[in-house]
Amino acid sequence: MTAVTRPVTGSVAPDSAPPAPAPPSVRRRRRGPMAYVVFGVLVAVMALFLGPLLIVAINSFKSASDFAAHGPLALPHGWHLSTITRFWKRVDFGTKLINSLEISLAVSVLGVVLALLNSYAIGIGRVRGRALFLVFFLMVNVVPQEGLVYPLYYLAKQVNLYDSKIAVIIIFTVIQSAFGTYLLSSVLAEFPTELIEAAEIDGANSWRTLTRIVLPMSWPTLSVMFTFFFIWTWNEFFLPLVFLISNDNQTVPVALAVLQGQHSMDVTATSASALLGVLPALLFFLVFQRTLTRGIAAGALK
Repeated sequence: MTAVTRPVTGSVAPDSAPPAPAPPSVRRRRRGPMAYVVFGVLVAVMALFLGPLLIVAINSFKSASDFAAHGPLALPHGWHLSTITRFWKRVDFGTKLINSLEISLAVSVLGVVLALLNSYAIGIGRVRGRALFLVFFLMVNVVPQEGLVYPLYYLAKQVNLYDSKIAVIIIFTVIQSAFGTYLLSSVLAEFPTELIEAAEIDGANSWRTLTRIVLPMSWPTLSVMFTFFFIWTWNEFFLPLVFLISNDNQTVPVALAVLQGQHSMDVTATSASALLGVLPALLFFLVFQRTLTRGIAAGALK
């Protein structure tokens, strides 16, 4: 008696199952020719922007005879630090560097704090005349610095702050915080009211609400403002030229301008001065690059 086997109608064994096709999102896309064109354009643009900086850096390590013999595009025939050290001693660059760091850091910190306080009152506090305040802060940024020189010069003379770093710090703190207030007020105007109401129910006052709720949630935007305030203040030239006339108080851009005016034909010294002038701001930007990227990404997500 032979046994009758019933055909298997269920699922087949896993070994013999054909592999499922990968979804379209998982399949590897082949790069078309347009991707290589875009990549080439980006490389060309990057070379266009970094090329002058590279040429300046190369000429900074050349001697005057090497530059005259081989031109600005050739590599140095021996790396010389004499040009940089001579420029450093000639303008007392260490003092100028400390002055710029002190002014830029003070303006960045005070500008962010003042902008936060103003924006908290305008954006969350909803003070009366909010629109007028925003127009006022916007007008501060529209007025050119040339129009502010004489009244600021007169006030600095009256309060004995002329040729003082404190005067420049106060002026730039007000200017930078005006822009920061205009920018941050629009951000805090969209702040979740549920969090503010919950803090008020818990008995938190305005200062506690600002420091425990608003400040942590606004930290990405504040970090971006701090970075830009530092770079903008570092590159300022006109007002420091007017208000800081002594060599002990001058900033890096003013010292570079004075050197280029005195030694306009010394290309190696000019290149060394340009390299030393842009290097601290570039290092600061690289250090805070991740903070800046996170702040911009957080602002975009909001």
